[in-house]
Amino acid sequence: MIKISPSILSCDYSRMGEEFENMKKCGADWLHIDVMDGHFVPNITLGAPLVKCLRKCSDLLFDVHLMISDPLKYAPDFVKAGADLITFHIESDSPVEETIDLIRSLGCKAALSVKPGTPVEEVFPYLDKLSMVLVMTVEPGFGGQSFMADMMPKVTALRNEINRRGLDVDIQVDGGVSLKTVETVAEAGANVLVAGSAIFGSDDPKETIRLLRESAAKYF
Repeated sequence: MIKISPSILSCDYSRMGEEFENMKKCGADWLHIDVMDGHFVPNITLGAPLVKCLRKCSDLLFDVHLMISDPLKYAPDFVKAGADLITFHIESDSPVEETIDLIRSLGCKAALSVKPGTPVEEVFPYLDKLSMVLVMTVEPGFGGQSFMADMMPKVTALRNEINRRGLDVDIQVDGGVSLKTVETVAEAGANVLVAGSAIFGSDDPKETIRLLRESAAKYF
């Protein structure tokens, strides 16, 4: 099933509540919330207190992407703030399995992400415990980067492994997803599409979401 998760990194932060409401009206399935600590990635965004405030503005699934060094320490704060799904990086400093188990024990879905330079096979030992794997198609830390098509073999390898094991695990792609790249992403096997500037920068975000979904759905 195709899911569209607009990245709020590209929204108007002065009117986030309105932006969230509008995304639901436009047909978004999730909201992708990037959390950066200025250490794991060279940028700083929002923290758990703001996520808690934003939770009041939308009942869409909060897809929280922790680009931070110590997700084991901070994941509980984001669960309490209203995260429905927490993605953290396999390259972080936290013990991977312990962090997954903690997130799940708090009643939240757990996902792992890999940077462009990390082999996707590193997530394979944890697939049985994951709801999703995020394959980054840009270097994490900034919005508006160009799509890295050479990451698609990783998506395909991951989809093949999930299918081989009969698992129900989503594959998310984040970075440069647009109407120009969506078919490449979906054909490779990704079914959860994060798009920031392509949606929030569109003159007609509802139509953009519809076209993204329609273009991807033909491969599923």
